[in-house]
Amino acid sequence: MSKLSVRDLEVRGRRVLVRVDFNVPLKDGNVADDTRLRASVPTIKLLCERGARVILASHLGRPDGKPDPKYSLKPVAPVFAELLGRPVRFAGEDPGELKDGEVALLENLRFHPEEEANDPEFAKKLGALAELYVNDAFGTAHRAHASTAGVAKYFKQAAAGLLMEKEIEFLGERMRSPDRPFMLILGGAKVSDKILLIENMLPKVDAILIGGGMAYTFLVAKGESVGASKVEKDRIEAAKKILEAAARQRVQIFLPKDHVVADRFDAAAETQVVVRIPDGWMALDIGPSTTSEYVFTLTGARTVVWNGPLGVFEMEPFAAGTEAVAEALAEGRATTIVGGGDTAAAVEKFGVAGKMTHVSTGGGAALEFLEGKILPGVEALTDKPREA
Repeated sequence: MSKLSVRDLEVRGRRVLVRVDFNVPLKDGNVADDTRLRASVPTIKLLCERGARVILASHLGRPDGKPDPKYSLKPVAPVFAELLGRPVRFAGEDPGELKDGEVALLENLRFHPEEEANDPEFAKKLGALAELYVNDAFGTAHRAHASTAGVAKYFKQAAAGLLMEKEIEFLGERMRSPDRPFMLILGGAKVSDKILLIENMLPKVDAILIGGGMAYTFLVAKGESVGASKVEKDRIEAAKKILEAAARQRVQIFLPKDHVVADRFDAAAETQVVVRIPDGWMALDIGPSTTSEYVFTLTGARTVVWNGPLGVFEMEPFAAGTEAVAEALAEGRATTIVGGGDTAAAVEKFGVAGKMTHVSTGGGAALEFLEGKILPGVEALTDKPREA
């Protein structure tokens, strides 16, 4: 797990290819959310201050392997330049000549079908652009693409950027010997998305708190009626086995005891708080008693990993459970590690992202890392030499 860091590189006067995650939302041709750009600033600033000649490479959206103006990275360059505090030249396909401390941004890598195919010749072409390689795009580390896995073999040193380094530390190394009690919060719509995560984490945690749509498959597995709530019928047996395994390993699993239910999936729906879900009604958030229990339980935690919201937090009537848990973690003493995707969006929405120990920038990558999988983009990096 110990990888060479960008801090370890001698970069002055050398061209450094940096895989960043500039896959940002665009609206009317402008950057609508600069979160991912801001996350890359520390690594690029460090390289510039040390005299590197920086070439940035990223994808944006899904242009289907051909040039498409609406997926061009050109609008990103001036926004990142402002965040970085120095010019960033949009270079298209050719970075051209660079002086020490200068930065160029290549065009969208996915304009080439060879990128997602991890084509060796395309990877070699990317490798020829620079003398050193840094991967700071954790959000794409689970993809074996030319710019994440294939290109690294063409460099003697392939290092982790500061952001990648932090992700590896918190999602990997911190999981080896966490401070206890160690608790896992799981939410989101589907049990099927989290089975491997639960199987990997079950021997490591002291308790699992479950909410979101996935909770209702577990409640059905326990023989409870859940009305019209979302249930994965083909995962009920898997949920039973997880509950049985947790009991054998003395891991406490918390499930909702009351629910905010609605007569339809709509922010304007009629709602009520119930213990037993009536026929025709669907649960869209954990109820106030469950929220109180979860918040109280989490006050005793020393390490918390959270993956998946506990309700449909995008709709105001169903956001209270997720918001309360987010605020409790923000005010608590535990090391708090928040998975990317919807969970990261939730803590951002409720204004507590800055109070979490670590908010991952990778949704799918974070999930696969926590499942115990080897990520191609991480595996391709150079191992850090052990101290004599």
